[in-house]
Amino acid sequence: MKRYLFSLLLVAFLAGCSSLDVKTDFDPHYDFSAASSYRWASESELHPNDVLKSNTLVKKRLMASVDKAMAAKGLVKTADADADLVIVMHAGVKEKMQVHEVPNPQPHLYPRRGYYPGWYDPWWGIHDTTTHVSYYDEGTLVIDLVAPAKKELVWRGVGVKPVKSYKDQSKQQEAFDKIVAEILADYPPGAQP
Repeated sequence: MKRYLFSLLLVAFLAGCSSLDVKTDFDPHYDFSAASSYRWASESELHPNDVLKSNTLVKKRLMASVDKAMAAKGLVKTADADADLVIVMHAGVKEKMQVHEVPNPQPHLYPRRGYYPGWYDPWWGIHDTTTHVSYYDEGTLVIDLVAPAKKELVWRGVGVKPVKSYKDQSKQQEAFDKIVAEILADYPPGAQP
C-alpha cells in the first residue's frame, strides 16, 4: 500500500512539473491595436545557432500553430515587407537534472539479518532517505514580435517545458497548438481572453 501511494505521489509530482511555464513582456508605448498584419522573419533575420533551423519539420509545425493563434486574434499573415509586425521564433534545448529524496519507511524498526534494534542505531536519522536522480531535456520556445519600422522588439512570449517525444504527428501538432496558444494568451497586452 505504501509503495502504491508513493508511486501515485511521484506520478502526480512529475505531472505537475511538466506544465508550461510562460512569461511575457511588452513595450507599453507601442499601440498594439494598430497592428493588423504580420509576416515571418526571413532566414537572414534569424539566429544561426537556433535549434529550429536544424529541425525544419518541428519549425513548420510550430509556425502553423502560431499562424492559427494569430488568426484567432484577428491578425492577417502577409508576405509584404510593410507588415505591422515581424514574428521571430527561436528555441533551445537544455539537459536538466532532477533530484528527489524520498524518506525510507523507518527501516530501523525492522531487524536486519544479524541485527536487532536496540538503544543505538547508527543508520537512523539523516541517512534514512533514498535519493533518485533523473535527467530530462527542457525546451524553451521564444516568440518575439518586432515592429519593423523601428526594428524594435515590442512583445515577447517565452514558454519553458520538458521536451516530450511524439510518435504521432497529429498529437505533436495538438500539443504545439496548446503550447503556442498559452504563450500568446497575453497578446495583445491588456486584452480579455
